Amino acid sequence: MRSKKTSVGLPAESTSERAPVWLEPGVGFPLLRFDNTFVRELPGDPDTLRAVRGVRGACFSPILPLPVREPRLVAHAFEVARLLDLSEAVCASDAFTAIFAGNALAPGMEPYAACYGGHQFGTWAGQLGDGRAISLGEVLNAEGQRWELQLKGAGATPYSRTADGRAVLRSSIREFLCSEAMAHLGVPTTRALSLVSTSDRVVRDMFYDGQPRSEPGAIVCRVAPSFLRFGNFEIFAARGEVDVLTRVCDYTLRHHFPELGAPAPETYAAWLTEVCRRTAVLVAHWMRVGFVHGVMNTDNMSILGLTIDYGPFGFLDHFDPGFTPNTTDAAERRYRFSNQPLVAKWNLVKLAESLFPLIGSIPPLEDALAIYTATFEAEQSRHFAAKLGLHSAERSLVDELHELLALVETDMTVFFRRLADVPVELGSEASDDALLAPLADAYYPPQDDRTGLSCLSGPARARTVTWLRRYAASVKAEGTPPVLRKQRMNAVNPKYVLRNCLAQLAIDAAEAGDPGLVVELLEVLRHPYDEQPERERFAAKRPEWARRRAGCSMLSCSS
Repeated sequence: MRSKKTSVGLPAESTSERAPVWLEPGVGFPLLRFDNTFVRELPGDPDTLRAVRGVRGACFSPILPLPVREPRLVAHAFEVARLLDLSEAVCASDAFTAIFAGNALAPGMEPYAACYGGHQFGTWAGQLGDGRAISLGEVLNAEGQRWELQLKGAGATPYSRTADGRAVLRSSIREFLCSEAMAHLGVPTTRALSLVSTSDRVVRDMFYDGQPRSEPGAIVCRVAPSFLRFGNFEIFAARGEVDVLTRVCDYTLRHHFPELGAPAPETYAAWLTEVCRRTAVLVAHWMRVGFVHGVMNTDNMSILGLTIDYGPFGFLDHFDPGFTPNTTDAAERRYRFSNQPLVAKWNLVKLAESLFPLIGSIPPLEDALAIYTATFEAEQSRHFAAKLGLHSAERSLVDELHELLALVETDMTVFFRRLADVPVELGSEASDDALLAPLADAYYPPQDDRTGLSCLSGPARARTVTWLRRYAASVKAEGTPPVLRKQRMNAVNPKYVLRNCLAQLAIDAAEAGDPGLVVELLEVLRHPYDEQPERERFAAKRPEWARRRAGCSMLSCSS
């Protein structure tokens, strides 16, 4: 399968100073209903220069995308297109590719880059902002739902600092696929409409080791009700611009939390509480599916409780509580898998501190943060009971399982999926071998072993059997029929996740000119809980070649 090159809105030889073309209303692309509240209701930067600079007293800077050479549509998500009332015929058009490459603009779009700050790796970093993302505007669909469209990799903005505002194909493929994979897993997330490659080359130092290389460029169109993040509020509190902070908060309440009522100190407190609750729900989902965000800076935390900014993420292959996929985090491991709940709360503390000027009292902030803790613990307990096929599970049963999974290299996804096949209904009549047999493929062989034998032996094997018998007793006590138990477990334990090694294979093929694996992976990930017999290879645990290969084990923030 080959991607299609568009002929609409193509720039000339140089793209550095070109502007996108404006399409005529209804010509080649349907009229969308834009209602751009962010730029209409909030203060903007009066300066339209692309030059990197400090932007004061403004929530955004108007900026146009920079066109690219030879844009080609690699893939699109038809589910997201439907959210925008876009047909498949429209998605196949040259105009669609041109618009979502940044080469053309549809009537009603008002492009801008948002201003925000953030704490990065626990340290205040000052102004950050959309350095390679440009929002096109907010679309209201036929059902009245609001969707912000944002191009990632569309060119430099005033917030690009030392970067060029572009994105490379490898990181764009990862973001496109993972956005949709998470949505189909049932994890709150931003979405991805399209992935467009270009013939422009982008230079990146992938591991910040002084060895940059030229890579193919790409652009992803991200879609969400809003891309507001904790940093959109932190920046104005840090600068003492309380008037702007108030306007951003009131805007957020009005458009995204209208059920909470009119702005007032108690309303701001109720809003913070809801953000804490949503964030707890989000992180519990991450832990459920073994997802590690990799860069949980406050500027990467959505105010709506969505997974946002897919950079050096990774799904656990073998269950390692200390795993971080981010090379920048390799020493401190601040964003390791097991620390994500604590980091999320730390980030919420920083948001709470930013809102203090509007709330004016400490106890409401403490109450909101307590809601985070209580919600996360309840959600974590509920999810892991469901993963075990139980209505409720003793904390000690779950904790012991986590110890066992980390005791030897155990593939988290495979283990929980195969656990549904363990014949626990046989009780004491089941032999040790019968209990362990369905789990055999979940264990990696020892790294120094050349026989391919499982690493589950000795004390680890004995402890696992003991746990399985205790688990079997819990299942028996609840009395759930075996068939129903398996159905319930398979509905919450995915068979397919976007392993880094799978993403890397798709990247390798796409960089060689064949996007077919990107499209096939997208289709597989649409049905993560289903049996897909013809695609079993995508459900296998990590191959040995991927253990330490760049892009498969750890990644950097470079894109």
